[in-house]
Amino acid sequence: MEEEEVIRDILGGNVNRYEEIVREYQEIVANLCYKLGGGKVDVEEMTQQVFVELYTALPRFKFQSKLSTFIYRITVNVICKEFKHQRRYETGMMDTALQYQQETTTSVEQDIIHQERLRQLRQAIGLLNREQRTALVLYTYDEFSYQQIADVMQCTVAKVESLIFRARKNLKKMLTDKI
Repeated sequence: MEEEEVIRDILGGNVNRYEEIVREYQEIVANLCYKLGGGKVDVEEMTQQVFVELYTALPRFKFQSKLSTFIYRITVNVICKEFKHQRRYETGMMDTALQYQQETTTSVEQDIIHQERLRQLRQAIGLLNREQRTALVLYTYDEFSYQQIADVMQCTVAKVESLIFRARKNLKKMLTDKI
């Protein structure tokens, strides 16, 4: 899909081409909603909301960044609005959050310990502030560069570095305190 051509066609009145953007990015947006929402949002509803907001925001797209960056920024904003609306910042994060590398466990006891560590990790990630959690998820799971994260979060690369550093430090402290 030639993004610029598709966007210009949509802005020119050919709204049927919007479906191409939805098909291209729907799974990516849903995954990010799931990761940032931590089971606290209806992923399907939030994904639809992202595409509604994207459609209304397309006239503001200046082609200075990738469309995917613009979509990530909108997704982060939609999730943040949802959390503000529901006033839910403090609770858990995604089920697949920063999973330890899968270990082959040979006993039920080891499996129970592993599951408990994952639960503690998910809980700890849920306690991170929104900015730290967002930067960490984009870096760890979506393998964004610091510059891409800065573009999505509309901040400097130095702030992204600091957010990820503090997120890791806070996770380490939270998890160490539980042991």
